[in-house]
Amino acid sequence: MEKDADVLLSDGTAVHLRQIRPEDAPLIVELHSRMSDRTRYLRYFSPYPRIPERDLKRFVNVDHHDREAFVIVSGRNITAVGRYERLGAGAPEAEVAFVVEDAHQGRGIGSVLLEHLASAAQENGISRFVAEVLPENGGMLRVFSDFGYQVQRKYADGVVHLEFPIAPTEKSREVQENREHRTEARSIARLLAPRAVAIYGASASGQGIGAAMLGHLRDGGYAGTIVAVNPRAKRVAGLPAYKSAALAGAEIDLALIAVPPRSVPDAIADAAASGAGGVVVVSAGFAEIGAKGAAAQRRLVELAHAAGLRVVGPNSMGIANTLVRLNATLAPRLPSSGRVGFFSQSGALGVALLAEADRRGLGLSSFVSAGNRADVSGNDLLQYWYDDPGTDVVLLYLETFGNARKFARLARRMSRVKPVVAVASATRPPGLTGGLPGPDAHAVTALFARSGVIRVDTVQEMFDVGLLLAHQPLPGGRRVAVVGNSSALSQLAVVACRAAGLAVAEGYPHDVSPQAGAHDFADALADAAVDDRVDALVVVFAPPLPGQLPDEDADFAAALASVALAGEKPTVATFLLGNLPSRVPAYPSVEEAVRALARVATYAEWLRRPPGVVPVLSDVDPSSADIEGPPSELLAAYGISVVPSTLCTSLSAALESAAALGYPVALKAAGGALRHRIDLGAVRLALADADDVAAAYEDLSRNFGPDVLVQTMVAPGVACTVEVVEDPAFGPVVGFGLGGVASELLGDLAWRAAPLTDRAAEALVDEPRAAPLLHGYRGSAPVDRAALIDLLLRIGRLADDHPRLRSLMLNPVLARPDGISVLHVATEIGSPALRPDTGPRRLRNP
Repeated sequence: MEKDADVLLSDGTAVHLRQIRPEDAPLIVELHSRMSDRTRYLRYFSPYPRIPERDLKRFVNVDHHDREAFVIVSGRNITAVGRYERLGAGAPEAEVAFVVEDAHQGRGIGSVLLEHLASAAQENGISRFVAEVLPENGGMLRVFSDFGYQVQRKYADGVVHLEFPIAPTEKSREVQENREHRTEARSIARLLAPRAVAIYGASASGQGIGAAMLGHLRDGGYAGTIVAVNPRAKRVAGLPAYKSAALAGAEIDLALIAVPPRSVPDAIADAAASGAGGVVVVSAGFAEIGAKGAAAQRRLVELAHAAGLRVVGPNSMGIANTLVRLNATLAPRLPSSGRVGFFSQSGALGVALLAEADRRGLGLSSFVSAGNRADVSGNDLLQYWYDDPGTDVVLLYLETFGNARKFARLARRMSRVKPVVAVASATRPPGLTGGLPGPDAHAVTALFARSGVIRVDTVQEMFDVGLLLAHQPLPGGRRVAVVGNSSALSQLAVVACRAAGLAVAEGYPHDVSPQAGAHDFADALADAAVDDRVDALVVVFAPPLPGQLPDEDADFAAALASVALAGEKPTVATFLLGNLPSRVPAYPSVEEAVRALARVATYAEWLRRPPGVVPVLSDVDPSSADIEGPPSELLAAYGISVVPSTLCTSLSAALESAAALGYPVALKAAGGALRHRIDLGAVRLALADADDVAAAYEDLSRNFGPDVLVQTMVAPGVACTVEVVEDPAFGPVVGFGLGGVASELLGDLAWRAAPLTDRAAEALVDEPRAAPLLHGYRGSAPVDRAALIDLLLRIGRLADDHPRLRSLMLNPVLARPDGISVLHVATEIGSPALRPDTGPRRLRNP
């Protein structure tokens, strides 16, 4: 299968990387002719003014195994070549080299080529690269030294000899992810702060989507240059119109395309010729209409990436940046400027979402509607908002997941510095796992939370939580003071708090008299705000009777605002009188107010917990793991022992196996659902001799069939279950629970995404509702918790290393005070599951 990828360079520009082809010979000659004498000398160690025909043939004909070559394509030109060549048949080393055209040096091309060459080499059994570089070639030396590999250097005969292993390391992954972050953030920054915007599809009549977007951009106060592109008009909306954007002479960064679908490719080509960095395709008629439209959408993205452009859409409703007053959307009015970044996958809902944000007083920093999400996705915006000084909170409206593993990784990092609120499905979509067991909706919600994401169910709740995060501090705990002037509302708040996992603080609820004035109300709120027993305030207020209070003591909104805006503790309110300042989070019902506060309190708890680390494990040898072999041998490669057992189909075989294993032994019905069902009589323990085995076999075969497992007897313990499932949203996930019918019936398993950190493994052991059985229940001795944690860490590593592992089940695992015993393991192996957040950098495939 041909290896190709669209990738981003250090300036945020897209290019195409692919394997070299024999027909590339003329383009290689052209590339060589464009190189300076110095570049040719640094690459070939000689002037090498022209490529001899024999060398050219060898350059473009490779076997993609012992010899590989990748080219970088920009437009119609090849701008760089990277290659490796194995040093002898079957050798684990290969020599690597690459050359970049002078005009494209310093853009990060070398590091991208090295990533993809290393990945391809590893697939073909190569473990080390060697390279020879002239000492004056500082750029090439930096490519190797800055990559995170352990590079050995030697200087001899005027050449620097480099040698390094190419297996990914923590350092190389960190370097790769940092580069990915910078390139993706830069590609978005250029779109959201353009020097000039070209609009395709704005009619001279003022009718249509293009004309509307031009009007919104101009009327919104955008200070940059607006270029109207219309081949048949001289002026559009009072602006000069151009047949091509390049004719305007402006430094165009962004193009808005609102033309019929068949004309979109021409508009993209023209935008690229003008120097644009990206396009927003508002035009519909692509993947949303079926297979034909999806094919057109793929061609659109290929064209754009080949020209160096990022694509927002198609079927987008636009983008906005309130800081530079960029309203490149279909909404005539943007919300006020604020510090909330908002990403919407839906184009159809985009205008309504912006209107709701404006109604709620939620100030935005920037907004992107991805539409069909053919290229730019929520992950790109997370990269941009992470560094954006104008954004403090991120809201995401997600209809489907693209690269969900990458989303979880970016969200964990983002949530450490800025909260992320996402409307996203909690169901497991059909696909990779079919009917396999795995996390239910509740567990998927929990998996989001453990990535730091505040997952909500509705758009309304997204704004509820966003409003609180935008204007209030995070709570220091879950203790809530309920303050109000209505005992009925206060009791509703108490019930809501307890249902949401919030604790009503000692001494609360505090009800002021319904006849109390605003000053008394303010005093009660101020007392709660400085109470050391309180982490947050829930304020409930019913209006007094008309004329009950003098006007000077009836401004309850000001009383609440004086406390809520002080910034000491987060305050939410259900305030049934007048209008509160926009920065005071007010909700129409007590339940909505408490629910938003509970979501934020859970996030604050996550933030206070230090992140875990993926520990280094002893006795782990992934190279010896045979995914096709017996499951016990696969586990052995990760330092996990399985108690020996033998499948027998007759009494004589069972007696022979028992003698070989050594008495005492256990006999189990071999059916997968029966082999641990002591309650059904399918397991017979502590069989001391041949007579016991014969009697047990006769009984088991009569009730469950002739197939039995004979297994070495081990000391009793608490039965546990460990599962691995390849989940469509999170990739490999590890589940842990206690054994027994009740636990299975209730789905009492905790889940974490693999690989597991030390803290994730600890939490898995403690989270199931039946976990107290592990800690010493009713006088029993606590089990070896450390041994269970170590087992889970190893299983998490195994799951992460093997994309072909579709499911794994350890059941039962007996946990005892002196350690654990794995009694049975079952695996299901399939084709490699798609794990798009692994390997070298690439833009998501549309």
